[in-house]
Parts: sequence; C-alpha cells; structure tokens
Amino acid sequence: MSERFEARSIRETCALLGTDPERGLSEKEAALRHEANGPNELKEAKKKSAPEVFLEQLNDPLIYVLMAAAVISLLLHEISDAAIIAVVVCMNAAVGMIQEGKAQRALDSLKKLTSPRAYCIRDGKEREIAASQLVPGDIVCLEAGCQIPADLRLTRCGGLKVEESALTGESLPIEKNADFLAAGQETALGDRRNMAYMSTIVTSGRGEGVVTAIGMNTQIGRIAAMIDESPQEMTPLQKRLGELGTLLSILSLFLCGALFLIALIQKRDVAEMLITAISLAVAAVPEGLPAVVTICLALSVTKMVRVHTIVRKLPAVETLGAVSVVCSDKTGTLTQNRMTVEKCFLNQKLVDAKALTGDRRREAGRLTAASVGQTADRRLAAASAAQAAAAVRVPASFAGPAASAVGAGLEEFLRGMTLCNDGVLEGEERFGDPTELALLDLAAAYGVRRQTLEKTLPRTAELPFDSSRKMMSTFHRSGAESVTYTKGAPDEVLKKCSRILMYGKEAPLQELQRRQILSAVESMSGQALRTLAVALRRGGKEPKEEDLTFIGMVGMKDPPRPEAAGAVERFRRAGVSTVMITGDHVDTAFAIASQLGIVKRREQCMSETQLKRLPDKEFLRALDDVRVFARVSPQSKVRIVKGFKQKGKIVAMTGDGVNDAPSLKAADIGIAMGQNGTDVAKQASEIILTDDNFATIEKAIEEGRGVYENIKKSVIFLLSSNLGEIMTMFTAVLMGLASPLKSSHILWINLITDSLPALALGADDNDADSLMEKPPRDPKESLFADGGFLRTCFYGMLIAGISLAAFFTIPYGIMRERGIAFSPSAFAVILQNEAVLGRAQTYAFTVLGMSQLFHAIGMRDVERSVFRMNHLQNRLMLLALAAGFVLQIAVTEIPFLTAAFGTAHLSLREWLRLLILAAFPLLAHELLVLLGGKGKGRKGESGR
Repeated sequence: MSERFEARSIRETCALLGTDPERGLSEKEAALRHEANGPNELKEAKKKSAPEVFLEQLNDPLIYVLMAAAVISLLLHEISDAAIIAVVVCMNAAVGMIQEGKAQRALDSLKKLTSPRAYCIRDGKEREIAASQLVPGDIVCLEAGCQIPADLRLTRCGGLKVEESALTGESLPIEKNADFLAAGQETALGDRRNMAYMSTIVTSGRGEGVVTAIGMNTQIGRIAAMIDESPQEMTPLQKRLGELGTLLSILSLFLCGALFLIALIQKRDVAEMLITAISLAVAAVPEGLPAVVTICLALSVTKMVRVHTIVRKLPAVETLGAVSVVCSDKTGTLTQNRMTVEKCFLNQKLVDAKALTGDRRREAGRLTAASVGQTADRRLAAASAAQAAAAVRVPASFAGPAASAVGAGLEEFLRGMTLCNDGVLEGEERFGDPTELALLDLAAAYGVRRQTLEKTLPRTAELPFDSSRKMMSTFHRSGAESVTYTKGAPDEVLKKCSRILMYGKEAPLQELQRRQILSAVESMSGQALRTLAVALRRGGKEPKEEDLTFIGMVGMKDPPRPEAAGAVERFRRAGVSTVMITGDHVDTAFAIASQLGIVKRREQCMSETQLKRLPDKEFLRALDDVRVFARVSPQSKVRIVKGFKQKGKIVAMTGDGVNDAPSLKAADIGIAMGQNGTDVAKQASEIILTDDNFATIEKAIEEGRGVYENIKKSVIFLLSSNLGEIMTMFTAVLMGLASPLKSSHILWINLITDSLPALALGADDNDADSLMEKPPRDPKESLFADGGFLRTCFYGMLIAGISLAAFFTIPYGIMRERGIAFSPSAFAVILQNEAVLGRAQTYAFTVLGMSQLFHAIGMRDVERSVFRMNHLQNRLMLLALAAGFVLQIAVTEIPFLTAAFGTAHLSLREWLRLLILAAFPLLAHELLVLLGGKGKGRKGESGR
C-alpha cells in the first residue's frame, strides 16, 4: 500500500485498514484477506536446475570456438579429435558447476533461522499463527527478542525499542512512540518512530501494531525487488577472454580461408587442405585455456576459504584484483558492532575507561560482585544515610592515576549501572540494548554481575524508559532499607539531582559542578560518544525520580575493529580508496572514519540530504574527495556505487543488511557478511566474509591480484605455444611442404603437454608485498599489457623456428647423404615418403611438446633467472614437468600410442639432440634476463 501510515493517527490507520485495535480481525475476514493478498512471504529467486547451471558454464566465447572446431571435426569424420574437444568442454563446465554448488552449500549453512511465527489478536483473543498467514489489518503483539513479521503501524508502546540496522544501517536501537506523527512530505525510515518494519528485531519493551503491508509490499520487499533491477555485468577477465575468443575465431576463419586460397594457387588436393585447415584452426585455439582459467580460479577459491572468504561465483576472484574503490558499511564491518564504554566521568574527573579496566583486570578478583553486594547490604543495614555514606570504601587494589582520580565513587557507579539495567550477559549469551550491554561489560571487568547483586538487592519495582523522560529507574529493597537507581540522558538526569556523590560521600550539588558535568557531556558528544548518567535516591517505598544524588556518567561508542585502520592504510598504499557508507549520523561516521584514517577533514563527509540536492555532474565531481556518506537510503547507496563506476572505477561494496542488497548487486563485487548478514544480502553478493572482518577484504584483493597475474602468465604461455604451432604449420604449407604436425599432435600438445604447466603457473605463489604496493590495474588493460604481446610473439616465433628445424632435420640429412641440392621442391619430394614424413613429424612433434615445457619454467617469472627461483615453492610445476616429459616419451615409445599418433620410435641419441633443441626457450629466457639486468632478483625475494 502506498499510504503514508507514519503520518496517520492510530484511529485513521485502523479505519483505513478496516480493523479494530482491541479485537483485531475476525477469522473469517482474515481468511478472505489472505486469499486476496496471498502469503506474507518474500518472493525467492528461482533456483537454477543442474542442467541450467551446466549450460551457463558454456556461455563463453572460447567455448564457442571449441564447439565449432568439434562440429567441423565431426563433419570431416575426425571422431577422436571431436571427442577430445568435447571432453575438455564438459570438464570445464563440470569444474565451474561443482564450485558454484560448493559455494551455494556453504551459503545455505550460513543461513540463520528466522522466526516463522507471530502473535496476533483475532476475535479479541491473542493467538499464535504462522507469520506467513498475517494479513493487512491484523493486530500483532510484540515483545523483546521477537522478529517483526510484517510492516506495522504501532498502536501501543511500552519502552519499545527496535534494532533496525538491517534496514536503515542505524547502529543503535530506535525507541518507538505510537503517538508520533510524521510531518512533511517524506520522512526517512529511521525517523518513523510510529512504524516497525519486517525483519527488524525488538530489543526491549512491549508493544502492539496493526499490519500495514505484507510480503513484497513491505519495505524489505521493495528493496528485494530493487535487486532484480541491477543487471549482471561481465567481469574484466570475462571481457578480456571474450575479446580473445572473438580474435581467435576471426584468426581461425582467416587461416582456413588463406589455406583454401593457397590450395588453389598451388593446385593441391582440396580435401587434404581441408584437413590441414582444421588442424590449423585447432592450433589457433588453446583448447585447455577455459579449463585452465576455471581451475586456476577454483584453486584460488580454495585458498580464500582459509582466510574466511566464500566465493559464490568463480570470476569474482579475479575481479577483486582490479578493485580500486571499497565502499564499506560502518557497523559490524569497520566497527565491532559492540558498544563499548570509552570515557567515565566520576568525582568530577573525565578519564579513559581503558585506564580503569586495564589496571583492574589484573586484580578483578579482589572486587567481586559478592563483595560489592555485601558492602551494599552492610550499608543498607546502617542506621542513617550519613552512616551509609561513610561506609562506602574503595578497596586497596584501586591503584594507579585513573583509579585515584575516580576514587571511591567507582563502586557505587558500577552498582548503579549494573542494577539499573535490562541487558542480559550470561556466558556467551548477550541480549538487550547495546548501550546496556556495554555497561555490563564494564562492570564485568571488575567481576560485578547483576544476578549476584540482585540476590541481596532484588528489584521490586521500576519506571521503564520512555522518550519524554529520557531515563529509567529501578527500585531495590533489602530488609527495611531501599534504594532507587536512575539511568538516562545526562542533561535530564541532572535536572532531577540536588546532591552529588564525591569520593563516596554525598554533598549538595553546586552550580559550578553542574556546569562541569554539562561541559563533560559536551566534550564527549564532540567525540561522537553516546552519554549516559547514573544517579541514586535512598529510602522510600517506590521509585521516584526526584531529589537524586548524581554519581557519574559514561561515554560510549561502537569502536573500530583493531585491524581496520591497518587495512585502510594498506589499501591506500595499494591505490585502493576506502569509502564509508552508513545509516548512522554524520558526527558518528566522521569520528570513526577519522580514527581509521579514511578522512582528514569534515568536508569529506556528506549526508543524504546534501547528496539528494546535488545534480549528477556535481555529484560525480564530489566523488573525487568525499569519503564518508552518512544517513543514506538504499537508493542513494546504489547511486554512489554507480557514480564510482561511471568514473571508471571497479567497485567492491560490503554490507550485511537488507538495505545494502541493491548496492551489493550494483557493485562490480558485492561482499556480504556471513555472521551477521541477512539472507537477502548474501544472495545479492559474489563473495561472503565468514568472519565479518574488513581486514579480510585486503587478503581477498591480494588473492585476486595474484590470480590475475597467474592467469595472465598462463594465457601468454598457452598463446605463445599456439602461435608456435600456427607458424610451424603455416610456414610449411607456404613452402609447399607436407604438414609438420597432425591434428592429433596439436590436440595432444594443447590438452596434455601445455595444460599441465599452465595449471601449475595458475597455482604459482606471488609476492604479496609487491602485489599490494602497486596501484590496481586498469580494468580495460589487455592481457597482453606490459610487454605481453611482444613476449607472446617472440616465444611463438622461437618455438616455430626450432620445431621447423627439427622437422627439416630428417629430409636435410637425406639430401646431404644423396648430394641433392637444397630447395623447397626437393624437401617436398623427399617428404612424400610416408616413413620419412612420419619420422620428421615425430621430430617436430617432440621438440614442440618439450620446448613448451621448458618455456613454462621461465614463464614463472620473466624478470628472474631460473637459478634464482625457488622451484620447490611450486611443486605442482615440478609434477607437471615430470608428467609432461613422461607423456611425451610415452607417445613415441609405447606401441599402441605410436600407432594412434603415427609417431616413430626414437633412439637415446635422437632424444638428446631434440632435448637440446627444445631447451632454446629456456636459454632465451636466461639471455633476456641477463640483458635486462634483472637476474639478481628483487629485494627481499631471493628465495622465491
């Protein structure tokens, strides 16, 4: 429904929805509405079937080229060639499918169970029903701990506080007020005090509300619908491989056309040239590349699991390496999502809480909850207030400058903060308002716990917190004596105080002391600290908030994660900008951002209001300097992400709430939190952090940069090998000679001899320091950047040269023996002998295969001598080389393989000669390193 219920009174809302706030709907009316409106559920994206996931893996230009080659092979009755290509294509798709299945299973295990039940009033009776059965007009009952099952216009509130961070990004629970009415045309979600929204959590109090929207019509449903509006974009690697696939397709067509032209000019057999053309087309496509890229990414995903990262989509790993902007939520990602007391104001002294707790933790046993309780019991048994005040003593363990500053007031302060508290802190269980839990944490550092205190000072009455008083009070009785503790906003509590506790003694509160207290409040507020004061009142039969004795106050905040500042600095050195996007207020966001080093000036912060006023051009200019966006809506988050993308940045967006889901989907990389993240956020992301730690993103980006470097090495290695095959074949055809290689030879090299070293290159370890000291690569950067194209051409020509040299060895030897003058026509005549051609092809095949194995060794690091590499660091490469040499020997020495591939047996002397010839790429690598003056290795990497 589109009505602005936050601006309507309770009576208007109930009338509009046709319900009774006391009796609710009748069962009959509820059934009719359920039939008309459907279940109260969010639409889930349709899960892909196994065949759909499998076919999705085939949506790749290189795969298209391979499939075309397989079809043509079938048409030419080259069944074995077609079968081999089909196996490679299916293996690539299976690897991708299995990995995505693993990620989905890991994601499913992270899902948190949400409450499927709700309490509502129907026919005047409260009853429990499935949340999916709720309809507009139902009256829902709320209490602490329940998840709100639909969007509600609140009708009753009793100290009701709702934690809305999943929806608004606000880190603290919002106090609700059923009598609030929104003014103006539009009110931010976080400011709608009379509304409660689906999936948010009640942290304290009770209430009732009338259902205004269900399912996809709720605020959460609208955000979920926004996710589908963000199209899925290709990653930089997918774009580069797509371009490569297109290029190779064009090259294959060109080669086939050129060979037909040559066949006509040379008047050769067209059928023979067709087979040669297919061989050349197969040579132009690195059949193993899709599988190599997929397996490299899968290996990287396995590594990332060890650093608390689940990758849902394989290409996302590589995209991380190009990230230049990380947009991060504040609460729970950059901060600990745990309010902590930072400052204490006692005895008119403002001190750091760390200074207090730091000294006390070593001696926490001396001031136990029992001793505090016993001291209280003795005081309450005393005859007069003066005797009670005099009985307050600070244990001798209170030593140190901070403790001496606060003196005896600490004991009473801890007691008041602990007893006037509704939070639950028992072992691992933590429940309640984050500010109250922070006070319990402070008390726990001294061994003070409410459960023990209440054995001697039980709570017998209370005045709950409400927004008009801005305080709460609890009444405790022990025998004939009683005490009231009051906690709340310092300025409001101070108005109720007439006395002050100074060093354990009560005295009249002076005007100067009031000003000092208010000055301390202002000082803490300036540091974006949330302040709370505590006071007491002795005697009486019920709690009263008047004639109070001021004890002290605290300043607290959700502190930054200790490792976050270091991660932000390392990002800065790596050329990655950190941007904070939060639902919190500007002052809070600026305080945390400046502490983490994200911003230096207040001008680098922008609120939602300022953001909305900026036209697109000015907004894009502002993105150059603004690094904190506060109080923003889900729509604005998407605008920020898209703005950075318009400026050519690769954007990673972190988030945990439903409000983050659209921006997670819009970003190049969506990173969801695994522990506290909502299911909607996880489904919209590519990557999930299982430890919710911002510093983990740095490790993920480092791995992303490393995997791109490795894939780049693998691509250059494979393409230089393929170029060698193409040039070997094409040169021989131009000379009018028989083909030096059969299509089965090329497939064997491409799928077996090449793929194993390429995989080893993909699993290579990179130097982390050097990776993270460089700026992110340009997303438009070619795979052949930084000399990659020249390197591919050089090694391609070198491999072609030595392969042709090997091919010519046999006919050249025969020509020398027979005294035949050297000429291409003479070569052609000699090669017409099948035995000679078979041995010559075996020579070319063997040198081509082994040369690529030697080439792989140098490709590990093109700037380092092989004698300075740590070869044991990549054991997979050693295995690949050993397997490659064994398989290459097997194909010429094992009878059934020699029959299948048409190869000839080689003697040991022939093997040695061909081995020397095949080692030329490695010799060339050493020469290039020597000429480049980089054989000494980079500083700190000599053991690599």
